[in-house]
Amino acid sequence: MPNMRLQKYIANAGICSRRKAEELIIEGKVTVNNETITELGFKIDSEKDIVYVNGKKVEQVSEFKYVLLNKPVGYVTTVKEQFDRPTVIDLIKNVPEKLLPVGRLDMYTSGAIILTNDGDFIYKVTHPKHEVEKTYNATVRGIVDSSDIEKIEKGLQIDDYITAEAKAKILKTDEEKNISRVQITIHEGKNREVRKMCEAIGKKVIALHRAKIGNISVKDMKIGEWRYLSDKEVKSLL
Repeated sequence: MPNMRLQKYIANAGICSRRKAEELIIEGKVTVNNETITELGFKIDSEKDIVYVNGKKVEQVSEFKYVLLNKPVGYVTTVKEQFDRPTVIDLIKNVPEKLLPVGRLDMYTSGAIILTNDGDFIYKVTHPKHEVEKTYNATVRGIVDSSDIEKIEKGLQIDDYITAEAKAKILKTDEEKNISRVQITIHEGKNREVRKMCEAIGKKVIALHRAKIGNISVKDMKIGEWRYLSDKEVKSLL
């Protein structure tokens, strides 16, 4: 389909996410046939029009790649890092395509993160309306009981919002060490949400690991290891 919205065209080229593309358009950093466009509803003919973002010509991607990474602690999920910290991009070797992280995992959280050059995929998987579940295993200080689990599942007051209903279960408790391991499955994925949920029940997170995105697990992958997703796995997320 040659006619499409400008922000989708930019995202499909793997330049950035669709939401980031919208910001760039509003900021006047996108031109079509040498004309600056600031209208989000603007449509282009992808077979004829020439698009530039920040002065660089946008070339459409010939083949989409989807990578699953078991992220180690200490890596940030950004493409460009202003503080010179290691990024998840540094771990993906021998892949010529420019990949972007699908969503975020904070620096101190390990586990499943997907990287791709498919901007439309990023938009669909990260948008709350699609409700892609993310499953986390959290090790917390303190003993979690059934009343804590009930609070997590019903929704907790965090900052200025109440979390959506979640799934939760106790994996292990150790009274001698005063720690618990719990599994929490959410579909919102707001900033540091699982950590804040645990804090809201009075339990501080010691370690946090994202075990699954949808039904795609990193259970059999070493920390720092990555692999390509199958077509079936990609479709399951969409």
